Amino acid sequence: MARKDIIMLSQRELRKLHFIKKVLEGVVKQIEAAEMLSLSDRQIRRLAKRVRIEGDTGITHKSRGKSSGRKLPTGIRDKVIELYREKYTGFGPTLASEKLAELEGIQLSDETLRLWLLESGDWKKARKGRKHRQWRERKHYFGEMIQMDGSHHDWFEGRGPKCVLMGYIDDATSTRKRIGSSPTLYI
Repeated sequence: MARKDIIMLSQRELRKLHFIKKVLEGVVKQIEAAEMLSLSDRQIRRLAKRVRIEGDTGITHKSRGKSSGRKLPTGIRDKVIELYREKYTGFGPTLASEKLAELEGIQLSDETLRLWLLESGDWKKARKGRKHRQWRERKHYFGEMIQMDGSHHDWFEGRGPKCVLMGYIDDATSTRKRIGSSPTLYI
């Protein structure tokens, strides 16, 4: 149990408290403190008033340590985990949340379901491994396989017809040839 005389503050809150105390002592003006903390002067006045009334604890956020107002009851969590184990084992969180909404009437985000399933151990955090591309073995003899590619382009920059540059490569020896073709006809 935390004692009443211990205040848990972050580094940022300690810095705020330091400047607010300087403001209360009259050493630093509110506008200067606002600039140093990147806050508005109105917020500095509000914080100074809270520290003056409540003491050093006035600098902490009032919702610290409280659960979220949007938090779902634990009964729903347990029911969803049980349903997943009974009916939806093997489903991903997205599909399971869609089926829960469609068939069971339980509206739940897929991310919430994923986190619950991770906590309960019903879902593993794993990336899908990509299958490594296997290299094709090269052909053994010259001419057994020739790869070719063509490039349609205005190679003569308007001084002649459009042509196709064909490139050939032999798979066994990597011997290359480039051959310019006759003008192509576009219909």
